[in-house]
Amino acid sequence: MTERSIRLGAVLIGAGTAPEAWRAPDAQADASIDIDWYRAKARLAEDAKFDFVFIVDSTFITPDSAPHFLNRLEPLTLLSALAGVTSRIGLVGTLTTSYSEPFTVARQYASLDLISHGRAGWNVVTTGLEGAAGNYGREAHFDHGERYRRAHEHLQVVRGLWDSYEDDAFPRDKASGQFLDRDRLHALNHRGEFFSVTGPLNISRSAQGQPVIFQAGGSESGRDLAARTADAIFTMSEDFEEAHVFRADIRRRAAEAGRDPDSILVFPGIRPLLRATDAEAEAEYRRRADAVSLDHALVQLGRPFGYYDFSRHDLDAPFPELGDAGANAYRSHSERIKRLARDEGLTLRQTALRLATPRSPFLGAPATVADTVERWFRDGAADGFIVGVDQSSDLDQFAAQVVPLLQARGLFRREYEDTTLRGNLGLAIPVNRHTAARRAAAEALAGAADATASANAAATVAEPGVAA
Repeated sequence: MTERSIRLGAVLIGAGTAPEAWRAPDAQADASIDIDWYRAKARLAEDAKFDFVFIVDSTFITPDSAPHFLNRLEPLTLLSALAGVTSRIGLVGTLTTSYSEPFTVARQYASLDLISHGRAGWNVVTTGLEGAAGNYGREAHFDHGERYRRAHEHLQVVRGLWDSYEDDAFPRDKASGQFLDRDRLHALNHRGEFFSVTGPLNISRSAQGQPVIFQAGGSESGRDLAARTADAIFTMSEDFEEAHVFRADIRRRAAEAGRDPDSILVFPGIRPLLRATDAEAEAEYRRRADAVSLDHALVQLGRPFGYYDFSRHDLDAPFPELGDAGANAYRSHSERIKRLARDEGLTLRQTALRLATPRSPFLGAPATVADTVERWFRDGAADGFIVGVDQSSDLDQFAAQVVPLLQARGLFRREYEDTTLRGNLGLAIPVNRHTAARRAAAEALAGAADATASANAAATVAEPGVAA
């Protein structure tokens, strides 16, 4: 494996997010609630040496939501079950900061991190679906700016709670009867705009210190949050140039925030489609695109706009002017759709069908797809990739046909380097803040003592009549 190598994650999406994917002959229609299906896919990804599996989530559905969204397992419960049947692959799950409490989130992910021996990751989202408010006792969704301020504070609190115990807090000395070193336990006592959390958390740190933080926001607020706080970033860049610009922008923002840009990994989400030849892959793409109904396409198009009803508009007229629709939902996605329709002069029908089955750049024979992966990586558009699929067999094919080519080129591991997610991603273990403060104070005290001793020695030498 080269010093800088590709990282890979796999999205496990059960029945699929494409409207017709569950009807494929080799698809398992109830996969989204079948733990045995998830176990098999997690083991497949681990056998292929993927860095992590990735579980997406949302907190609101309608009867028109995608098959996988309609009926699926809760991420942290699922990942805890997968921890028991895997040993090296990372376990990353989505959880919203808008409708959760930091203390609970800190406990949940710290538990997963210990259960998995240091393989947990949290995909931090703010929730773009306005309907989620009604599931959590609110009359209205948080506005965009408030969601991101809340997310930043939420994450600060969670990270503070994860440092409640220093790593040597538990001597567990049976002879002396000391179970806990009380000086190594720290309350948080946080008081902020959104949260008041006393602490401490009642769970110690894991082998990787803290779970890995993923973030997926593409708006200005999302990029700023990611550049300041994330270890890894999930982006839905749709072509090389967009991905390259996005990664460069994140690295610039990270440097401006005082962070080492190399400490942040950028993962474009890709949807590979493989067949024996490029022509066969293109034909399969066309078959899948033609199978999508316009009604489904319009519903899917409306989701990033907060389930906006596009059926009210003329399908063959230019894409409608929507004003600020989508600004308080999935802002970056909805803005990308508006921009695409405007720049290419698309009608509403064309836009809906294009977005329902976008043509992936990672389409073709195995060598073609491997070439594209290599180009994006070598030319600075990505540090790794999160592999999503329309049908679960697509993941099997990528693992069996593309991963070996990347390994043969020295671009991807043949064996795991570490037992933790951080170790395999090449990320540093965060030092406990209280341990760091203790060390800094000790070094300052030692430095002051050395300075005093040196000053006394100099004064003694300089005093007349005193022998050196």
